[in-house]
Amino acid sequence: MIFVGEGALLWRAVRHTRDSGLPIDMVCGPAPGAAEADRLGMPFIAVTDVNQATAALATASSDGVVWSVNNRMIFRGPMLSTGLRIINIHHGPLPAYRGLPEVALVYAMLRGEREFAATLHQVDEGIDTGRILTADPYPIGPDEPYHAVLRRGLNVCHRLFERCLPLVAADPDWPGEPLGAVPGTCAYYGREALNRLSEHRDHPGFARATDLGFLTAYLPELAAALA
Repeated sequence: MIFVGEGALLWRAVRHTRDSGLPIDMVCGPAPGAAEADRLGMPFIAVTDVNQATAALATASSDGVVWSVNNRMIFRGPMLSTGLRIINIHHGPLPAYRGLPEVALVYAMLRGEREFAATLHQVDEGIDTGRILTADPYPIGPDEPYHAVLRRGLNVCHRLFERCLPLVAADPDWPGEPLGAVPGTCAYYGREALNRLSEHRDHPGFARATDLGFLTAYLPELAAALA
């Protein structure tokens, strides 16, 4: 298995895979991840664009599976044409909340959503548009601040990975789970949506939906947009 991404969520997934006795062919991500990879004894490729590492990743792969975990890099033609199966953990219910999860969650809370989700989907040419394999919803309390909801969501993302890892390990072509009706709405929350957040300052739920709390230092772009 190959892992692409960064941050604590990626390395939790890598450690869990290692501790489960499953082989890890390569980890790929931004250069700061090299130190953690070295500590864990994992082969690592440092890139700012995963597509630059296409040949190396295709050669390293032993099972044809690539896990995308907390990954901001976009898979383009080079990687998508290798035949590797790229599976992404997306924090947000798809297709309703595509894009940057931390931004999408703010809009979900402003809309009064009482549920969010972690979604496992196959990567295709679009952004968060690939076939949904499964999803684990979780509640949003009516009075909970943003930082409490986001922390819960990240834990749900990791548990979703833990649940699906053995299924994919046993069958790299795992087709996913039967899903009920998927919401027909489809919206994308990228940097344009991030820059529009200030337009919602008069919303009665704005303070709660933007209370980053202890996560402020970990979400610099969002914090800057709200400043």
